[in-house]
Amino acid sequence: MSVHSSANIKRITTHILQEMKDRGEKISMLTAYDYSMAKIVDAAGIDIVLVGDSASNVMAGHETTLPITLDQMIYHASAVVRAVKRSFIVVDIPFGNYQGNSSEALRSAIRIMKESGAHAVKVEGGAEIKESVIRILSAGVPVMGHLGLTPQSIYKFGTYTVRAKEEAEAAKLIEDAKILEQCGCFAIVLEKIPASLAKKVAETVNIPVIGIGAGGGVDGQVLVMHDMLGITQEFKPRFLRQYADLQKIMTDAFTEYIRDVKSQDFPNESESY
Repeated sequence: MSVHSSANIKRITTHILQEMKDRGEKISMLTAYDYSMAKIVDAAGIDIVLVGDSASNVMAGHETTLPITLDQMIYHASAVVRAVKRSFIVVDIPFGNYQGNSSEALRSAIRIMKESGAHAVKVEGGAEIKESVIRILSAGVPVMGHLGLTPQSIYKFGTYTVRAKEEAEAAKLIEDAKILEQCGCFAIVLEKIPASLAKKVAETVNIPVIGIGAGGGVDGQVLVMHDMLGITQEFKPRFLRQYADLQKIMTDAFTEYIRDVKSQDFPNESESY
């Protein structure tokens, strides 16, 4: 097996992600939803760009991820694909487009791949969506799983608290992870579960396990870009490390611009023709 450094390869693939797990190199993953931000994220060296259905929250202002449509996800994904040269691009199949109907799941996945040019899709759930996962994979579309806190099922859970703290739910999560691996998923996201359980899952399955609020014992980490940059300030869970305060930087810039326009300082002679 060849060994790559994730910093100097031309394009990340599922094969390279698997090699990274095998040699213990952590996988970095961030969300992006538009051309300009995706271009910056990709140039920085992120391994995976997730076009998440969190666009429903941070781009459209919805309370949950449920309202976003397949057409809207394809729109966001297409913009990201045009920007990205190196990162592996995964797109969430939105709520209602794969649960309970494997034919609909396949149609949704194929539309995303054909119309956006993305590299893989992501779905939430385990045994209950096995048929849809198998159907998508049968068409040659790579699938990333998602277990633990699954935001598309928020009304079922009724809360965003930590999942799988009880023994029965933890056992089901481990079994679901095995099912997703056996189906052929290339990776799994674990969201907001005990760190010890996430570590056990990462050690149990052979495919990469990416965590968000799942501790450091997994194979990589993912965050929502708007959260880690401090663009959104209302959402501050324990697992979120805020790497910048862009809300303040942007507000200060806008305020200065308004002041300069009002005072007629902008534009000056050198900024005029």
